[in-house]
Amino acid sequence: MAFFATTFTVLAVSTPRRELNTRAAGIVGLAVLCSRLLGLARELILARLFGAGLAMDAFKVAFRIPNLLRDLFAEGALSTAFVTVFSKKTATGDDQSAWALANKVATLAVVVLSLLVMTGVFLAPLLVGTLAGGFAPEKAALTVLLTQIMFPFILLVSLAALAMGLLNSKDVFGAPAMASSFFNIGSIAGGVGLAWWLDPTFGPKALIGLSIGTLIGGLAQLVAQFPALYKVGYRFRPDFRWNDEGVRHVLRLMGPAVIAASAVQVNVMINSKFASHIPGDGPVSWLDYAFRLMQLPLGLFGVAIGTVTLPLVARHAATGDNMALRGTLAKGLRLGLLLTVPSTLGLVFLANPIISLIYESGKFDAEATRQTAAALQFYAVGLAAYSGIKVLAPAFYAIDRRTTPMLVSFGAIGVNLVMNWFFTFHLGMGHRGLALSTGCVAIGNFLALYALMRSATGSLETGRLLAGLAKLLVAGAALGAVCFWGGRWMEGDWANLGKLVRALELAGVIAVAGVVFFVAATLLKVEEMEDLMVAVRRRLKRG
Repeated sequence: MAFFATTFTVLAVSTPRRELNTRAAGIVGLAVLCSRLLGLARELILARLFGAGLAMDAFKVAFRIPNLLRDLFAEGALSTAFVTVFSKKTATGDDQSAWALANKVATLAVVVLSLLVMTGVFLAPLLVGTLAGGFAPEKAALTVLLTQIMFPFILLVSLAALAMGLLNSKDVFGAPAMASSFFNIGSIAGGVGLAWWLDPTFGPKALIGLSIGTLIGGLAQLVAQFPALYKVGYRFRPDFRWNDEGVRHVLRLMGPAVIAASAVQVNVMINSKFASHIPGDGPVSWLDYAFRLMQLPLGLFGVAIGTVTLPLVARHAATGDNMALRGTLAKGLRLGLLLTVPSTLGLVFLANPIISLIYESGKFDAEATRQTAAALQFYAVGLAAYSGIKVLAPAFYAIDRRTTPMLVSFGAIGVNLVMNWFFTFHLGMGHRGLALSTGCVAIGNFLALYALMRSATGSLETGRLLAGLAKLLVAGAALGAVCFWGGRWMEGDWANLGKLVRALELAGVIAVAGVVFFVAATLLKVEEMEDLMVAVRRRLKRG
């Protein structure tokens, strides 16, 4: 499903009646596709070498701690606040002040995050105990060691996210989106190489090398953006003059953003805590493998559209063009639905063969496939909502409604806690209940943000959005039927087939389902699909 939707994003260049640059979204989508595929390759290698037991549970939790802080400071609060302020400065032609702001914020980030790294290394035992209190002593000790090794990752990836925000504000999207590919390349080559050097059998000791490889990847992600930064005219000079209105504006936006993101991370910690109390080794890894696979379409579509939308929304807010702001958000939401509805259905109906084809090898056995596929099906419930959140949440900071995402996120904590207990233990769904709770909370968050944004802007073209969604659900029903019967057909002799034959069968089912969805959406006159046809005809005429 992701391939056909990516093709749409790339072909659907901006038309005169749309301001959202879907061509830029297509560039970001392709770059993210490359990164996600490399990330998938990384996960595949780890699954083959380490399986889904004690060792990988320890590594997943250890990496999750600095990764949570990355989401909190880097790709969440810091990036959103900086892009909003920097874009507004460039929209008014104040480039000199914008470059000075970038230097001050970068210097401040280095100082604060360095202190955070040192604090994190010291408090690693407490953090691991909070996040995975159900781990046995040996497993917990390994997790603490790996956490201490990987904590500097937050500094490297935060600076990389700051560079990405600066480039996006200058309408440079491809290079920063590709930078995450360098993380995967660095972490695969460096991590696996060091792991093998430390322990050729890839036992627990090898995870130390894998953790160091994570730092290599983070450094590569930062350095890969240096040429693009130089090209747009940025020259870093340490600047400790933080008593500045621009810096204060960024910090004022960051405060609610950090609190909002921390609420999200509290939910992640709650999920990990519940998972660590599910009997046996594997639940943490099953959930992580499934969520990472769901992040492929989410990164392709939700992140790509949100990345392109935020600078536009900030500029419209700076110039007071409320109509253009509403149109940009509405277009982004409709485009996100078109891309995520087929992806959701594909993941739900084809979860088992997808997980089996990608992961099942070496220590990752058929039981791990079954459990991971079950988690993926429930995670996929919230895919479209996640995409919408990526578009809406940053926009509140651009229109100076910075407390709104924070309040919505806090409400989600209580809902997530209750749903986790109810689905996981009361209904006995185990790790599947955690995945379902995550999807349901995402849907609730999106609906709340949508209602509040509609109230703030006056309109988000709700009628067009609902009409488009209804048509997409009809087209999606046809796609789902193909995926369902295709999955039943593949079940017959799937276990006796080689990887290549499995891949060809799965690709065939996905191709047929994609064509059926495309034809149905075209016949139903789905608006964004009509844009695709216009773009294809334009390309053919140029050819």
